[in-house]
Amino acid sequence: MAQTDKKSTFAKKRARAKQVAYDKTPDRFKNASSLQVRFRTGVIYVALSIFCVLAGEITTVLYLTVMAAICAGEFCYMMRVDAKLPNETIGVIGAAAYPLAAWRFGMPGVALVTVALMLALCIWYVYWMRARISDVAVSFFGAAYTGMLLSSLILLRESIAEPWGGVLLLLLFCSIWFNDAGAYLVGSCLGKHRLAPHTSPKKSWEGFFAGLVISSLVWLGMIAVPGVTIDVPQALLFGALTACAGVVGDLVESRIKRNVGVKDSGTIMPGHGGLLDRCDSLFFAAVAAVILLLAGGCIPYVI
Repeated sequence: MAQTDKKSTFAKKRARAKQVAYDKTPDRFKNASSLQVRFRTGVIYVALSIFCVLAGEITTVLYLTVMAAICAGEFCYMMRVDAKLPNETIGVIGAAAYPLAAWRFGMPGVALVTVALMLALCIWYVYWMRARISDVAVSFFGAAYTGMLLSSLILLRESIAEPWGGVLLLLLFCSIWFNDAGAYLVGSCLGKHRLAPHTSPKKSWEGFFAGLVISSLVWLGMIAVPGVTIDVPQALLFGALTACAGVVGDLVESRIKRNVGVKDSGTIMPGHGGLLDRCDSLFFAAVAAVILLLAGGCIPYVI
């Protein structure tokens, strides 16, 4: 009953927020189709991402820090719907601290934040008697899932000199965006075989393979980036593997939503849902890209 009441309250708040936004929208933009709304929101997100990544290291760090914090907050919301009681304050601060620590101290900074996060949650668990060990677990997982995985993008950006670190990061972003767009379009038009029917019924194998091809082609652009030593076969292979990692990340978040019984992680991005819905594939793809480029000797080891 309590879970039903929470869902009902959230639905009412969401409807009110939509109505307020709609009332303030100019007439020429009203009554837009879902595809139009999705497109407009996506353009804003992509434009902001490009600006922050290319403007400099500080803007990239701030961008990833804010992204990690928002995603951690959305994760905590989903856990509360599932009758968990995560410590949102510690989780959000911990998630936001990961990109900052990676920027200043590299991998030792990431390890330090992980230890500090665990200690803070253990102290909270001891002194707040309502907390259960499952609440500690989801609080830690939420911060690591959003902040720790995103912090790998900082390590990737700093692997080569300015401005090429930003270009390298932008190419990775483009491979993920184009993969998602290509998979969506091809899957919508030609998709007949379900990729994961119990987790994400709309995804198809046709869209999956289309995304792999597109991502691999985008990765060919890394050959022209100074400081990156990569040949054509490596670029094609790494692009496909990164796309696979992105799909896994997407399915993980879909599994979380299905498990807790929500459609979207939030409402911050009309047409897409929450920010976590939009960048879930980025988490795993980022880690995969760093591992592949380092293991392949494509970028210097500066971690």
